[in-house]
Amino acid sequence: MITTEELQEVATKLAVELAMIQAVTKIEARHSGFKNGLPVILFERHIFYRQLKKRGFDVNRLSQTYPQLVNLTAGGYLGGNEENNRLASAKRIDRQAAIESASWGLFQIMGFHWAMLGYQSADEFEQLMSQNEQQQLDAFYRFISHPSNNQLLQVMKNKDFTRFARLYNGIAYQKNHYDVKLKEAYEAYAKPNSK
Repeated sequence: MITTEELQEVATKLAVELAMIQAVTKIEARHSGFKNGLPVILFERHIFYRQLKKRGFDVNRLSQTYPQLVNLTAGGYLGGNEENNRLASAKRIDRQAAIESASWGLFQIMGFHWAMLGYQSADEFEQLMSQNEQQQLDAFYRFISHPSNNQLLQVMKNKDFTRFARLYNGIAYQKNHYDVKLKEAYEAYAKPNSK
């Protein structure tokens, strides 16, 4: 369980208001980074298709044999720990590409970011995301603070909820009203004496 003190530490390092970090954690993060002892993941078969193609695999053949794992279109989600089973099956095709094709932990950071975020390997990224929520929070900090995400950090500082939701979630953010939810959560946390 991540504490307010740990969120404050991230807020301080990012020079962002604590209430903004709390709002992002409440709206963008999962309720828990783990389920039944396994890290919460979402396996993305269209990303696996892309990562395998980069590594020289015959993705057309694989997509015919394993359409639930290798596919041009997103989907095939089973939810919960079944996503970990999909990941395990994908690892039998290619371990690194499989790890890179899942979003991990509380903040659902994609595995293909491992090198950009300073991890030594996809395996190290998986190992740390499987350790505890503090490691998952560290991955979020690394993601937000990376120079390539400067715009994301700036909109957090500016409390531009719509642009943050768009940059973090993609164009589908409107469907789930992430911007509205973020603003409401921020306002609740920013009130004096709020926890």
